[in-house]
Amino acid sequence: MENANALKLIKKIQSDLIADGLVVENIVADLQKLREFALLEEKPVLVKSIRLAYEHIQNNNAFLIAIPSDEPVEEEEGATKPEQEAKNDTESLQYLLSLYKDINNKHNLEDLRDYNTRLSTF
Repeated sequence: MENANALKLIKKIQSDLIADGLVVENIVADLQKLREFALLEEKPVLVKSIRLAYEHIQNNNAFLIAIPSDEPVEEEEGATKPEQEAKNDTESLQYLLSLYKDINNKHNLEDLRDYNTRLSTF
């Protein structure tokens, strides 16, 4: 994101996560504000990602999506997907927030699209 206020808000969310853990009401409200900045910047992948993230947090009272792997993983039949485990992954949420800071980086954009896919199909 290019807006200085949006970047400050991302840092605030990250600091809050470290200090207080995932406080659903606060994180959702902050992500909704952040989405407004993304709308102004006209970055559809970012707007969608932020919306999917706060909807996921609202619906699950947690962030249950793991950090995307660099290498594709072949799943065994009957194996549980990591995101199906009831584990709050604040490290993954921190990583997602860091992607928001620079979506012009093609690797960040790829990871962001991966998160979008995984959040949509959760």
